[in-house]
Amino acid sequence: MGDIILPRRLFLWCMALIYMVAFVSLYVQAPGLYGNNGLLPARWQLRYTGKPLLEQLLSSPTLLWLGPHLGLDTQTAMELLCLTGAALSLAATLVEALRDSLVFFCLWALYLSMYQVGQVFLYFQWDNLLLETGFLCILVAPLTLIRGSRAGREHDRVTFWLIRWLLFRLMFASGVVKLTSRCPTWWGLTALTYHYETQCIPTPLAWFAHQLPVWWQKLSVVGALVIEIPVPLLFFSPLRRLRLGAFYMQVLLQVLIILSGNYNFFNLLTLALCVSLLDDRHVNFWLRRAEKSVDEKNESKWLLWLGYFLELLVWALLIFGTILCFDLQVDSVKYAISSRTAFTFHQFNQFLKTVTIPSIWIGVVSLTWELVTSMFRCSCVSGFLKRFLRMIQWTLLATAAVAMFAVSLVPYSYIEYDSHARLWPGVREAYSLVDRYQLVNSYGLFRRMTGVGGRPEVVIEGSMDGNTWTEIEFMYKPGNMSASPPVVTPHQPRLDWQMWFAALGPQNQSPWFTSLMYRLLQGKKEVIELIQTDVSKYPFHEEPPAYLRAHRYRYWFTEPKSDGSYPERWWRRVYDEEFYPRVHLGNAFLEGMLSQFGLKDKSAPRRVSNNTVAQAVRWVRSQVRGVPAHTLIWTLIACSTTFCLLQGLHSRKKQAGHSVEPLKMAEKGSKHTKETDESLSGHPEEKQRQWGEEEEEDEKNTGDEKKEEGKEAASETDEDEEKEEEEMKKDEVLEESF
Repeated sequence: MGDIILPRRLFLWCMALIYMVAFVSLYVQAPGLYGNNGLLPARWQLRYTGKPLLEQLLSSPTLLWLGPHLGLDTQTAMELLCLTGAALSLAATLVEALRDSLVFFCLWALYLSMYQVGQVFLYFQWDNLLLETGFLCILVAPLTLIRGSRAGREHDRVTFWLIRWLLFRLMFASGVVKLTSRCPTWWGLTALTYHYETQCIPTPLAWFAHQLPVWWQKLSVVGALVIEIPVPLLFFSPLRRLRLGAFYMQVLLQVLIILSGNYNFFNLLTLALCVSLLDDRHVNFWLRRAEKSVDEKNESKWLLWLGYFLELLVWALLIFGTILCFDLQVDSVKYAISSRTAFTFHQFNQFLKTVTIPSIWIGVVSLTWELVTSMFRCSCVSGFLKRFLRMIQWTLLATAAVAMFAVSLVPYSYIEYDSHARLWPGVREAYSLVDRYQLVNSYGLFRRMTGVGGRPEVVIEGSMDGNTWTEIEFMYKPGNMSASPPVVTPHQPRLDWQMWFAALGPQNQSPWFTSLMYRLLQGKKEVIELIQTDVSKYPFHEEPPAYLRAHRYRYWFTEPKSDGSYPERWWRRVYDEEFYPRVHLGNAFLEGMLSQFGLKDKSAPRRVSNNTVAQAVRWVRSQVRGVPAHTLIWTLIACSTTFCLLQGLHSRKKQAGHSVEPLKMAEKGSKHTKETDESLSGHPEEKQRQWGEEEEEDEKNTGDEKKEEGKEAASETDEDEEKEEEEMKKDEVLEESF
């Protein structure tokens, strides 16, 4: 694999941007979810028992323990952590020097602090993925703030390889679980005929995708399974073009998901992981600075043609295997491609047993290659002290990379029981020690397709008299059948997401729903803002409802009219059943559910912080209140991206200016010589006399030049000594940093 300086820089920029999105999205929702009047107050997760701070941090690793030491209540401390994370990640997005290991460590610690008290609203796979990727950023990013240099290091490819391994685990496991779950829609290749209308928050394009013919939907499922199961094995191919082909296939899948569904920052994070498949040559190709590498120039023709042959062979085998496994046939009468699953669950399970352990060994071989090549580069560094320090760095980061790889095998092998049982017990023990920090996780998205019999949706209704009921419409989730599906990516409205999960089962499986009903009856503004950012659009914004109830409906996308025109409504629905009975404040059922789930706050309300920091946090809240979260996020993304583009164009223009100056000087010199020759061409005697004078001057200056050369040599020796002293000082700084 070629150099990865540019992909690494691009990856770190993307991670800073994604961190900013995650923190801002969470900050907007924090009061309603975790505030003192929120659905699941964060202070309930922190039991101040008088233990030392270190013991508290070890028992539950969250910086919220520092709140009382700063004179802040839990809600204010939580908002402060979100603002700090958002500001730090925004600064890292704008300033490359801040994309540093220490900065990424702070961002990871801040998000982990929120995760520890986030409860059900933060227990999503993309939150785990962000924490795992964020920890790897600590290893991938340079120590700019200490070293003072952003130059590439010999061991960068070792740590960057961990990103590729994480991408492989994510995609391969996501494909495998679809079939190991025995979901009939995945095995029947009909999953996408339900997916577009049953996903949590579809986009407007999902309605149009849902109208595509069934044969195309089935073929799309085949494509998704191929991209997620066999293609990830190409991530470790020694052939560069195979890796690039795998990269573009993953990007295609993620872009299609983004267009048809609102999956917050998850797809952006996956795209950032895909950058690990690139090299400098390909990024330069994007920037129109492509040049043939030295390796390609020196490569013999027969090796080049052998590479082409192997690549064609791999793609041919992939296409042939797809046709064979899914029985693809062209129907010339219907102008369609028919498909069906041509293998059994037992056969797939045998395939999984066969491939899981070899895939681990592929990772071992690939990592070993990166370790050996990076060690060789470190050993080739000039200067004993520099070589010694680089070898120390390589040893530390290589050990960390091997440890991360070994621990990740535990969640990765969950996809196949026998392979998991064969793991070394010491690896499992190590995994249990770091599990609370979310360093490595298991993944498996879209395991089963829900809503086959219609999309279940909970609709809350309020009333002032118990007779006339008004539906409470959420900003994002389906409810109003005439409302267009929204586009909110990369923001995640976490209450709307949990409403989708709640509709899949009875209400007692979602204890937080009782808290939602209770807070709405109380008229808590923080919770109302989770439903409608503009509180005036909430039907009971003037006075809380006296009664609340909830019903479950079945939703479907509407169909185009017979004449091909679009319908007036996006959805149609049918009443299913009662989800939550009619309740009011003081109702016996409501009080019983609050007591059963421990949702009644028996402790006395804590004094709200009023120091300078708390006042600043409240001022920031007052400035963003009423602004939709997705609007705020996209404004920050647009501004930061524009700033970075302008910065890049300015630096490129500056470099071009520096390169033009020598050319101008050369042209000026040649022009001056030409003018001198022309002025003397008409006077040969004068020209000869001038040449003679120049020769005499040259002879006179010969001795002076020799003296000056001696002085210059002495000064050069002094400069070399000064440079060596500077390098020694830098090496000492590096040695101290490690």
